Amino acid sequence: MEGQCRLSLASLLLLLLLLSATTLTSAADYSPTDNFFLNCGGSSDLPDTDNRTWIPDVKSKFLSSSADSKTSPAATQDPSVPDVPYMTARIFRSPFTYSFPVAAGRKFVRLHFYPNSYDGLNATNSLFSVSLGSYTLLKNFSAAQTAQALTFSFIVKEFIVNVEGGALNVTFTPESAPSNAYAYVNGIEVTSMPDLYSSTDGSLTVVGSSGGVTIDNSTALENVYRLNVGGNDISPSDDTGLYRSWYDDQPYIFGAGLGITETADPNMTIEYPSGTPTYVAPVDVYSTARSMGPTPQINLNYNLTWIFSIDSGFSYLVRLHFCEVAPNMTKINQRVFTVYLNNQTAEPEADVAGWTGGHGIPLHKDYVVNPPDGKGQQDLWLALHPNTKNNPEYYDAILNGVEIFKMNNSDGNLAGPNPIPGPQVTADPSKVLRPRTSQSKNHTAVVAGAASGAVVLGLIVGLCAMIAYRRRNRGENQPASDATSGWLPLSLYGNSHSGGSGKTNTTGSYASSLPSNLCRHFSFAEIKAATKNFDESRVLGVGGFGKVYRGEIDGGTTKVAIKRGNPMSEQGVHEFQTEIEMLSKLRHRHLVSLIGY
Repeated sequence: MEGQCRLSLASLLLLLLLLSATTLTSAADYSPTDNFFLNCGGSSDLPDTDNRTWIPDVKSKFLSSSADSKTSPAATQDPSVPDVPYMTARIFRSPFTYSFPVAAGRKFVRLHFYPNSYDGLNATNSLFSVSLGSYTLLKNFSAAQTAQALTFSFIVKEFIVNVEGGALNVTFTPESAPSNAYAYVNGIEVTSMPDLYSSTDGSLTVVGSSGGVTIDNSTALENVYRLNVGGNDISPSDDTGLYRSWYDDQPYIFGAGLGITETADPNMTIEYPSGTPTYVAPVDVYSTARSMGPTPQINLNYNLTWIFSIDSGFSYLVRLHFCEVAPNMTKINQRVFTVYLNNQTAEPEADVAGWTGGHGIPLHKDYVVNPPDGKGQQDLWLALHPNTKNNPEYYDAILNGVEIFKMNNSDGNLAGPNPIPGPQVTADPSKVLRPRTSQSKNHTAVVAGAASGAVVLGLIVGLCAMIAYRRRNRGENQPASDATSGWLPLSLYGNSHSGGSGKTNTTGSYASSLPSNLCRHFSFAEIKAATKNFDESRVLGVGGFGKVYRGEIDGGTTKVAIKRGNPMSEQGVHEFQTEIEMLSKLRHRHLVSLIGY
């Protein structure tokens, strides 16, 4: 009998352990208390591709009773556009409010738009604002122009707002001009969420400043980028109960320095540390990563860089996700690197294994970036570079995920201008051209300009630096000062030489026999000023001639890339000058044009 009792007790303990494990597994995902998926213009419950059921707004309790609106199916359907919630819309000619009964707390609010003809209306005439309480989410918003600029078939705008309780009201207001302007929406999500992004003690780091910032209940956020670095897209159904979408990072990598992807061994368990909720990011984010590569000589001569287009006039919360997935990364000072945000040091000595105590342990770091003043859109740069100060075992860097949020300004505004359509803006990895490096070397600094394309960039990359206007058609009425300039890809990793430190004692440039009308001759002082004395945080990559630096000329109005010669290079000034003479004679709207040396 005693043996049977012991057996029963053991069985009971085992059962309790199994139940406990099951509970922990099921509790890993967040369970929203408020969860609305509204199919605007729909008339029946319909599932989407993630098996979420969207309810119709026709005769629903969420509609404002006094407002005038119509419903309509989309006139056409792009093959890439899901049926739900994009094949029907509600159209407004006057202010219209949806009201959702919710509990107090932070909410994800996602607005879905499919630019199309509804009820015979022209999609380009849809111009409207969206407000939520005291916050302006969108202003003079054109889904058609935004989709064209980003080369997206449909648009999802995600916001995070705090609600005191009672009702969450979303109001759509058509613009007063043109007279035929209207508003519409295809779908609305309202989902409660945990307090993932707040920082109320003022300890949140502002990059380049000694001060801190607070993110509290008065702060509204718009998610502008969420990337699974080194991994594949993650759909809302594969998130942690928060229905977030994570995207491949490769389209945002600058140049040809892609690094390599790393994946956790199937037997490795991702163990969230105590105090870190498992719904912060999916396991798939932490089990894949992008690192610089296995060759330290190359890694020391380029930055692993991502570039993001952002709206001027706002601060941005940048969350970086880290997790060592290599089984040999288990101790301090093995892989140490510097994190730069907009050319400023955000993290001087990032040591993921040192922070966490080993591999397979996730963590995230938050930073606030205040971009320079400006109009329209500008670029936010994220760059990683090996830190050699303490002689780590590996000259390498690693990143698993990126989230970037726009923060509301003092007026409660989150709305930026509509992006300007242009041929260089794409989010399709298959459309991103990655040129190859041609070997060449120099002992001087060279500046080059880019016209509109990167098709033939591989012919001349590595010889010189290039200017790059990522031409997003300004439109005839847009002032040049509002135009967004950017950078075309440079080949940073391919057939590079690293026979020296990359430092040079050059103090001036040599006399040239080039006709003065072919190239602009820059003094070495101008080159130093453009690169802030060859600041290492501005290194974009390296080729046969030496390091490539990002710079600005003409009072900061023109962005350029400048390559400084390496005295250890095998070729000399004569070969380099010959190539300059050849390139200076090439002029075509699809060619990258050399503008100076």
